[in-house]
Amino acid sequence: MSLLVVGLNHRTAPTTLLEQASVSGDDTPKVLHDLAAAARVTEAVVLSTCNRTEIYADVETFHGGVADISDQLSRICGIDLGDLAGHLYVHHDARAVGHLFSVVCGLDSMLVGESQILGQVRGAFRAGQAAGVAGSALSGLFQAALRVGKRAHSETSIDAAGASIVAVGIRLAVSSLGILSEAPAVPVSPPGGAGSELGGAPALSMPAVEPPPLAGARVLLIGAGAVGSLAAQTARRAGAAQIVVANRSPARAARVAEMHDCRAVGLADLPHEILMADLVISSTGASGLVVEHDLVAAALPGRGGRPLVFLDLALPHDIDPGVRALPGVSLLDLEALRVALDGAQVAHDVEAVRALVSTEVVGFLDRRRAGRVAPTVVALRAHADAVVHGELVRLHSRLPDLDDREWELVEGAVRRVVDKLLHAPTVRVQQLAGAPGGDSYAEALRELFDLPREVPAVVSAPDLDLVEHS
Repeated sequence: MSLLVVGLNHRTAPTTLLEQASVSGDDTPKVLHDLAAAARVTEAVVLSTCNRTEIYADVETFHGGVADISDQLSRICGIDLGDLAGHLYVHHDARAVGHLFSVVCGLDSMLVGESQILGQVRGAFRAGQAAGVAGSALSGLFQAALRVGKRAHSETSIDAAGASIVAVGIRLAVSSLGILSEAPAVPVSPPGGAGSELGGAPALSMPAVEPPPLAGARVLLIGAGAVGSLAAQTARRAGAAQIVVANRSPARAARVAEMHDCRAVGLADLPHEILMADLVISSTGASGLVVEHDLVAAALPGRGGRPLVFLDLALPHDIDPGVRALPGVSLLDLEALRVALDGAQVAHDVEAVRALVSTEVVGFLDRRRAGRVAPTVVALRAHADAVVHGELVRLHSRLPDLDDREWELVEGAVRRVVDKLLHAPTVRVQQLAGAPGGDSYAEALRELFDLPREVPAVVSAPDLDLVEHS
């Protein structure tokens, strides 16, 4: 079998195409079922986030697997594969491992180091398990990846480079769009003011202590998932005066509201809540628009000219792009965040995480190669046991006068000889299996001792004009 990842992300595709490629939680089981039905895919996991849609798979053949997965992505996007191929990347085996490890650490995100991806990868893996299409190969890969991601976020300060994308969006809304006024100046009397010996000196005008970025703002959150909960936490820390959580499920909205001391409402209350809000942050994961142009337009007359800022973190987008044409309304979406983050300074810890990923990839591949030789070692020992057993049966018939104690000594001696003969080569082959080309040692054992072969082909004739990206 062979590990493979085929996908598109924020570096290879525009936001509009990423929206088309997005796979919702409701659609994931069907996509996984379709992949499992493909001729050359044996295991699969679909990872779909704001930054990417990727399919990880264990496949019988490289080129055939690429073709099956690319066809599936073409159907998801609803565009011809010829038009999609230029946006796809392919990583195979060691590079597939390295890519997933980088993704789960946040190195491949639009906002480097963001920690939300760890939960998203875990959710994708669990969905694959629930659908029965994430078997031993991908389970080992994803469990290792999640461990690497936890190490990256606990042993380095990579999170500092990736304070959530929500926080970046809020900062952009405040600084670029000015949804709040600057702190007023506070008059301060100089030393020796009106009642001092210096009397008559005019008061100095000094700026007040800078308020939190959302001080006095009313924030509406649409969506009560992981991003919505993070948005509530971030808005609270930013000093929002009032936070309202709206969700299709009142129970989920209530849970988030209770966690972050906010108010919960249903989607039916959106007209009133948009009327009252200063900032609306939406991240529902719905397949269609949640806030349409006419809904926002109807709220404007009652707002008294107050500016309204939408921060749309969903993919596909929740907010109708047409609201940008409305007076006093601004819309920040993922494309705007991408532009804002382009060329942003990368934290020094990024290099530490890259080194961690490199080390972990080597370790994973070594363990996998060693694991591949284990069945051969087991088969060799089983073969030796069968030979010993047969010879002992024959010996027992030739030496019927041996008592139980004598027979025990003979049997023990024979087995010790075999164990000693096998010990060095089996230990050594497991050590050598961890090195590149280690599979050849297992093959040598199978050839020398005529052991069963269960090694499927991993290369076939190409039937799709795609190349592996480095």
